[in-house]
Amino acid sequence: MTAASENWTIASAADAARARAVLARLLADAEVPAFDRARFLGALGVRLRRGLAAGGADLTVTAGADGGLRVVLGGPEPWEQALVCPAPVPAPPSGLDGAPLAEALLDADTDADAVLARLAETEELLRFHREELHQTNQGVLALHAELEAAARAQRELLDGERAARAEAENARRLLTFLANASAVLHASLEHEDILRRLPELLVPEYARHVDVWVVGDDQSPPGERAAAAVTAARTGRPQHAAPHPGELPGVDDLPASALSPDRPLLSLPLGSRTVQGVLTLVAPGERFDPDTTVMLLELARRAGIALDNARQYEQHRDVAEALQRAQLTDLPATRGLDLAARYLPATHGLNIGGDWYDAFSQPDGSVLAVIGDVTGHGLRAAVIMGQLRTALRAYAVEGNGPARILTLLHRMLRHQQPELYATCAIVRFTPGEPGVVWAAAGHPPAVVRGPRGEVRVLEDKPGIMLGVPVPYTYEEHTLELPAGSTLALYTDGLVERRSAGIDAGIDRLAQAMGTLGGADLVDLDAAADALLKPMLHDSEHDDDICLLLCRTTPDSL
Repeated sequence: MTAASENWTIASAADAARARAVLARLLADAEVPAFDRARFLGALGVRLRRGLAAGGADLTVTAGADGGLRVVLGGPEPWEQALVCPAPVPAPPSGLDGAPLAEALLDADTDADAVLARLAETEELLRFHREELHQTNQGVLALHAELEAAARAQRELLDGERAARAEAENARRLLTFLANASAVLHASLEHEDILRRLPELLVPEYARHVDVWVVGDDQSPPGERAAAAVTAARTGRPQHAAPHPGELPGVDDLPASALSPDRPLLSLPLGSRTVQGVLTLVAPGERFDPDTTVMLLELARRAGIALDNARQYEQHRDVAEALQRAQLTDLPATRGLDLAARYLPATHGLNIGGDWYDAFSQPDGSVLAVIGDVTGHGLRAAVIMGQLRTALRAYAVEGNGPARILTLLHRMLRHQQPELYATCAIVRFTPGEPGVVWAAAGHPPAVVRGPRGEVRVLEDKPGIMLGVPVPYTYEEHTLELPAGSTLALYTDGLVERRSAGIDAGIDRLAQAMGTLGGADLVDLDAAADALLKPMLHDSEHDDDICLLLCRTTPDSL
């Protein structure tokens, strides 16, 4: 089948109407949908109207063998349109005279109704989509609001977590400082040392300036003390002085201090049971932080405990030293024997009490020189030392020798003080005899300097310490001691140091005895001082010290 083509002249509105009616029929026969027909015919009618306005036009219609329809409109505004039809397109008529106009008009209404129905469907679909879009927008807005609320809640949680973490870090920092400061304060038993360390700990982080006032110390005139400090000392309550109330936990508020009108003052009483002093701090900034104030209150309480401990320690130390010195004997004046003794309390720590020396004459004219050291320190050691000294003299009066005396002391200490031990060395000098008899119970060895300056350490093994819970009988030793010889008895505090063992200290003592000069050999007291000087060059010792020097003279032979 070949393509059929017709050319129509459009000279009037009737021609245009007939052409449109013919094409409508062709499209209907070719089963073109009504909506597509209406759109095509509408476009054709517009072009025909324009062609008529321009004086007419030629319209060529071609029905293709492939089921297509091609329309070409000539004239001033040429227009061409092609349609692919579902069914074959009939051949167009050769003329327009027989075109059914009335029927075409009805068909046009049918096409318009199809278009309107299509528009109604489209409007319904559009309304549905608009509703869906509105609901979607509402959902998006609600979701946005929920997300905003969730984000706000998350920000609040993060801010709360940061604040809690900051508070925890601040609490950890304050507790760490409190623990370290407490260790520093309680490490010392010196009253003045504790007072000196408080400002070092607090300035400048926790206070711009620190003043420590000890109650009863009148070094500073009352007018120079802050009223808050005086109130804290009188009431035992912490006081805060500032232009505005600090509302600090556990602290009373007072007006601003005349001594610090621009910065707040915090006066904290020092003392656990009684107020021993007042710690006054000038704020490092505009105000005192409440958490820091709680830490400062606890630090002041602990400082008060440290001061109380130091005061009790000093009292205990003074009593122990007084008792110790009261029990040290006056050296007897004996023909043929010179004696010199020294006692030095420990320079720090409560290591006083327990070391003693003694020298006394026997009814037979002999002289006993004694050196001893009770384990432990303080009042108890001083009391036990006094008991041993008294018992030793009692056993000696009965005529017992050095070894027998130590055996009896060992038995007594085992039964009366089973948890206490002691060391002791006893030397008996007998007029007219060139030698001495001695015995020792766990005591450091004596050091001897001969008349010609030769020095030796008595290496004989001593017996066990007094009080060790085993039966024991001590042995006596004899020692040749020519006239002009010097025997040194001492306690371990003279030769023992933390940084070195006792053997090194004994060697130093032997060297010091070997270097004694001529003046020292004449005056035994000078010799004692000459020995102590090199032995205590560091000026500090952890234990008290006893030194007893015994020098034989020609009168003893």
